[in-house]
Amino acid sequence: MMLDCGLVLMSDTRTNSGVDNISTFRKMYDWAVPGERIVALMTSGNLATTQAVVSKLQERAKTPGERHNTLLEAPTMFEMATQVGRLLRETIAERDHQNGPEASGQFGATLILAGQIAGMEPRLFLIYPEGNFIEASFDTPFFQIGETKYGRPIILRGYDRTMSFSDATKLLMVSFDSTIKANLSVGMPLDLLVLERDNFAARHRERITAADPWYRSISASWSEALKAALDGLPEYPFHTRGG
Repeated sequence: MMLDCGLVLMSDTRTNSGVDNISTFRKMYDWAVPGERIVALMTSGNLATTQAVVSKLQERAKTPGERHNTLLEAPTMFEMATQVGRLLRETIAERDHQNGPEASGQFGATLILAGQIAGMEPRLFLIYPEGNFIEASFDTPFFQIGETKYGRPIILRGYDRTMSFSDATKLLMVSFDSTIKANLSVGMPLDLLVLERDNFAARHRERITAADPWYRSISASWSEALKAALDGLPEYPFHTRGG
């Protein structure tokens, strides 16, 4: 999510191959050059594909002087998105080739790239399995990947570009809480990363578990607020509708 004050990112950690095979894996990663840049990557889709992409990026990040076009050397966030998109497309094509035509489409993944380079604006990109991408703007100030339909309406109603990091975190938490209650493929714990404009280190990072007191308070308060809002709506006028 893009704000005037920076970027707020949140991801769940659940992966599953059916209701009897549920695991927890990290889906958010970040790298930084202190005082110069910070970049974060969020993943959704085939776990083998996303882990392969992240592993390759991490290896490149460890040896910036030995490889070209790394995230830590790219001149712009746009160039970073281009590199990550190319790497994602190549990884998917490689796995499709290894597993034959019948496996085509099984190794897809979608990524979100976010960050800032010194002297430039914070930027946010949604990268598709084909390797192409779109950038967030005033018209599209946030991106979601994975299971999106349950939490999206909440963000659309509550988002304000001028909101504080605290309010943005509450909004994302409520969106995730609603999704978790509606879909077993999304689950705790949640990873939170706050990137403040022109501060090239994480402003805040946290792993929020189901036992976290703040999360439990937000979840309970949101449920109570929804019930109160429903009770406060006008009654359906049966007496004027024919019975």
